[in-house]
Amino acid sequence: MPAVRNTVDRLDKPSAYYLARSKKRKHDRDDRGRSPEEPEDPLKDATTLYVGNLSFYTTEEQIHELFAKCGEIKRLVMGLDRFNKTPCGFCFVEYYAHQDALDCMKYIGGTKLDERVIRTDLDPGFREGRQYGRGKSGGQVRDEYRDEYDPGRGGFGRAVVDAERLKEEEEYGKGR
Repeated sequence: MPAVRNTVDRLDKPSAYYLARSKKRKHDRDDRGRSPEEPEDPLKDATTLYVGNLSFYTTEEQIHELFAKCGEIKRLVMGLDRFNKTPCGFCFVEYYAHQDALDCMKYIGGTKLDERVIRTDLDPGFREGRQYGRGKSGGQVRDEYRDEYDPGRGGFGRAVVDAERLKEEEEYGKGR
């Protein structure tokens, strides 16, 4: 019986691109045995956590009290509105040990703080300037496009507020 030949290539076989790259990597190894295209994972020993979805009214003391349950905190940096210098719903928590940061992600990530489910992610490290929101209004970008009312994050999103203001200006005129 003749061998059956498929017309479709197997999906699990390495692509020509992958094979060409792996050949090139063998020739481009540096002194440490690692290729330049494979950078070291910046989160491998990370001790800093990004904490998101905080209420604008959550205090540093509340965050410190909750996150200190997983290990000794080295530094806590609140995220601030770029222009008003008020909290804008995120922070960075830096621990002394990588394992404490991992424990925190495991046990505290997804829990409630000030009636809000908080998100935790490993962060490569805090640098000055990252404590400010990146949105056009100075806060977080995601708050600018939120269309539902959220009292813990300042009410409606910036886009909804601006649209309502424009509608009122068209209807009643500017300056009222």
